[in-house]
Amino acid sequence: MALDELKAAVPDFAKDLKLNLGSVIGNSDLPQQQLWGTVLACAIASRSPKVLKELEPEAQANLKPEAYQAAKSAAAIMAMNNVFYRTRHLLSDPEYGTMRAGLRMNVIGNPGVEKVDFELWSLAVSAINGCGQCLDSHEQVLRKAGVDRETIQEAVKIASVIQAVGVTLDAEAVLAE
Repeated sequence: MALDELKAAVPDFAKDLKLNLGSVIGNSDLPQQQLWGTVLACAIASRSPKVLKELEPEAQANLKPEAYQAAKSAAAIMAMNNVFYRTRHLLSDPEYGTMRAGLRMNVIGNPGVEKVDFELWSLAVSAINGCGQCLDSHEQVLRKAGVDRETIQEAVKIASVIQAVGVTLDAEAVLAE
């Protein structure tokens, strides 16, 4: 199992990450599609080759092809949106917030999977990328669709652990050179 290999790669000084990785993925209450779509989108967003290499095969095995593609789409579109909307939010000139974005985001309207799943994956990626405006937007859509706070927090926990594991493993790889 790739998850076990990834956990084994986590150094002893980051034992908490190893334990958390096992619990947020291995003991998640999320339905399989939500879980593995979140895992895949976050593995991509983490930018860690090791994390993506280890988690992608298991995600692919647990997702239907359309969900697999949609999770990758969530990571891709949020890579763009998180930079754009975070920047607009951070600029002190409020005029930028009134300007038309002019960026194509068609996949958000038609992701190929249940809208709730895509929104959850987008929220998790937005947590990694640190876009407060996107987090608020996706959280509001999820809450209006009846998704409870526990589910949203579960996705954020997955994002935080995958990101931390990626940072740790990538740093260790650099230090080992």
